[in-house]
Amino acid sequence: MKSPFLFKSKQTLVKLAATAACITGLFTSTSVFATTPPAQLKTQVPGYFRMPLGDFEITALYDGYIKLDHNQLLKNVTAPNLKKLLGKMFISNPDVQTSISAYLINTGTNLILVDAGTSKCFGPTAGTLLESLKASGYEPSQIDTIYITHLHGDHICGATSTEGKINFPNAILRMSQAEADFWLSSKNSDAAPEEFKKYFKMAQDSVKPYQAADKLKPFAVAETLSPGLKAIPTPGHTPGHTSYQFSSKGETILILGDVIHSYATQFPDPKIGVQFDADSKKAIAMRASLFSNAAKNKIWLAGEHLPFPGIGHIRLEGKGYVWVPVEYAPYGTQTTK
Repeated sequence: MKSPFLFKSKQTLVKLAATAACITGLFTSTSVFATTPPAQLKTQVPGYFRMPLGDFEITALYDGYIKLDHNQLLKNVTAPNLKKLLGKMFISNPDVQTSISAYLINTGTNLILVDAGTSKCFGPTAGTLLESLKASGYEPSQIDTIYITHLHGDHICGATSTEGKINFPNAILRMSQAEADFWLSSKNSDAAPEEFKKYFKMAQDSVKPYQAADKLKPFAVAETLSPGLKAIPTPGHTPGHTSYQFSSKGETILILGDVIHSYATQFPDPKIGVQFDADSKKAIAMRASLFSNAAKNKIWLAGEHLPFPGIGHIRLEGKGYVWVPVEYAPYGTQTTK
């Protein structure tokens, strides 16, 4: 007579074997999936950053980048010191990737754009301002005023499409009268060295459709622009270069334009100049004055060629300054002072 215990043991063994087979299959199936990771996306987040300034809303817009060879760009700095300053920022190649940004300010009454990016004037690595603007939730047609810091192509070309059409159909285009007088003068253009004529053409071609539509409105130095907005004359880089200061409820941001090109060198040593400044001595003096005021009063700074979003504070350290960039955070939680 067979033992019932033996029969039950055989049944149990069969069940255990079936269970083991299922588990083995499960692990085998799972291991197949585990060895096939998802493909890398290799994309970046949309090119905008937003923060409040009192009752104003500030949006930094990324237009792209260009490479600037600091060996060729800078003056008043020795090769060893340049290498040392770049090295402190972990920059080993003097051909430095340099951001191009613009700034959108919603005051609650006006939607203002400061600088317009490059369009296609500086090659394929820049010209994404319109994409960044739309990704941020705004449309070009909503902008009512564009203030230009100066009429170099990386700040004005994006105002107009490559077909010569206005990119911001409801906007008035404004810059200082001194800047307009210099760059829009055919006499100055004709007298310029051959290698600089293209920069006059960039400015004139970009402004032309606004002129034709009676939308070009240069401003005088003493003119009040709008509540909470001051034009700060900062000549040196160009004859009519202007920075723009926005203030609301005790908070201030100064949009510098090209007062600074190289954060790695010109913050620690503001006396380092740029080869293509129209008046280098004036540009250096202006930079020193603005930096001193910004550090003393702890105001926000924004720079079109600072690492995106190009917003932050500076503090005094030795004979120079240290850049303290804004922290990415939920809207409204950024530390202001």
